[in-house]
Amino acid sequence: MRAIWKGAVSFGLVSVPVKLYAVTESRDISFRQVHAKDGGRIRYQRVCSLDGEEVAYADIAKGFETEDGEMVILTDEDLAELPVSSSREISVEKFVPSEQIDPMLMEKSYYLEPEGAGAKPYALLREALLEADRMALVTVSLRNRMSLAVLRVRDDVIVLQTMMWPDEVRTPDFNTGDPESAKPQEAKMARMLVETLAGDFDASEYEDDYRAAVEALVEAKVEGGEVEKAPAEAKTSGEVVDLLAALQRSVEAAKSARGETSGLDVREEAAEDSVPKKTAGKKAPTKKATGKKAASKSTTSKSTAKKGTAKKSTRKAS
Repeated sequence: MRAIWKGAVSFGLVSVPVKLYAVTESRDISFRQVHAKDGGRIRYQRVCSLDGEEVAYADIAKGFETEDGEMVILTDEDLAELPVSSSREISVEKFVPSEQIDPMLMEKSYYLEPEGAGAKPYALLREALLEADRMALVTVSLRNRMSLAVLRVRDDVIVLQTMMWPDEVRTPDFNTGDPESAKPQEAKMARMLVETLAGDFDASEYEDDYRAAVEALVEAKVEGGEVEKAPAEAKTSGEVVDLLAALQRSVEAAKSARGETSGLDVREEAAEDSVPKKTAGKKAPTKKATGKKAASKSTTSKSTAKKGTAKKSTRKAS
């Protein structure tokens, strides 16, 4: 496991250096939204609901919507002035009886590991909590936000459990039925049913049947070759696409100003420009070769004529 936080538990004048580890990890089955035709991933864009334009991440701010629907925009400067805490201390406020902590208040659990010289005071705190059968009510700053939490012992390990704030727990406002309305025989049968199904809790007896079924289904499809291999996505940034579109609009505007038609798309023209075209220059070597042949023919003719003239002179001399 990897520690997600380092600090110290302080109670009185005692300080226990500790590391914090997340107790749980989600193993829930997660699906991707894909195109049913080819298995391509579905992407989402950040689009403004007013102008319909895509918004860059740097231009996104935090907004608080009021009850009457108005939006209050908070800047980074506004948030920097808020009272936040970055303390690395788990401060014990008091030790309370375990039965006074409603399980509904519990939120997330973390293991505490003693660090360095904190092993001895860690063990002392653990034994004190066990003997007193109490929990330590603490305050701790996680992710720059102060939280209420408790320390309790589980299997020789001190566990920190963050809690909901009291005003975050909702009060039920619906009718739960009148217990006096049940007949004595019905109440007796209900108690018998409870006694019949009574037993001890063993977490190893239960498993996520849905997750196991989905994994088996996926494995069967993979073995059967029912897999869509989507083509690799082109890794192009939005700025290049916008630039190309802007260039195309500029070309069209320039041609329109000259009274010309827009013609091909910029992308098509660029594609055509990238293909080598045949030019007359490629035939030049052939012409040169022909010229050489003509020159050689001319030389041959001249030499033949000279030979003919020499023969005539010999005849005249004889």
